[in-house]
Amino acid sequence: MAERSTTIPAAKQTTLGFYVTAKEGFEQWQAAPDQVIIIDVRTPEEYAFVGHAEMAWNIPLAFVTYHRKEGKTEYGPKMNEDFVEEVKTIAGPTDTLLVMCRSGGRSAMAVNLLAQAGFTNVHNIIDGFEGDKVTDPESVFVGKRMKNGWKNSAPWVYDIDPEKLILSEGTSKQTP
Repeated sequence: MAERSTTIPAAKQTTLGFYVTAKEGFEQWQAAPDQVIIIDVRTPEEYAFVGHAEMAWNIPLAFVTYHRKEGKTEYGPKMNEDFVEEVKTIAGPTDTLLVMCRSGGRSAMAVNLLAQAGFTNVHNIIDGFEGDKVTDPESVFVGKRMKNGWKNSAPWVYDIDPEKLILSEGTSKQTP
């Protein structure tokens, strides 16, 4: 869709400069479902328990890891080192890809990785799956991600198609 880099927050901007909203992304996919690939880069847990676009492939940009250290549980992200290779199993460098995460930041990072790998037609879904936070202090939803996003503007499901989960054996294991 149209370039909007002047209105996109810096954390959601990409080197390719292609952006769509979730609503626009769904409409683009509807118009050409055989030509548009939607990739959800959230963790498998987010994809499964928060919901996802039914047609979206789940190829995590990172995984959450947990471990005990000195009696405390620590957790944090572990980048999916196979991310680009996993995308290459479903898409070619000139395919139209629409990439989403929760709210547009991780998907921007994913778009940039794909651009570095030679993908040329990758769009960031700037409001992601959950959308942006409501900022109206008078709203009972202030601080909640209910402003836009796929979940608030296009069909979604909890049901999982195991064929749409792309997890390499080497990156899907928890660290001890």
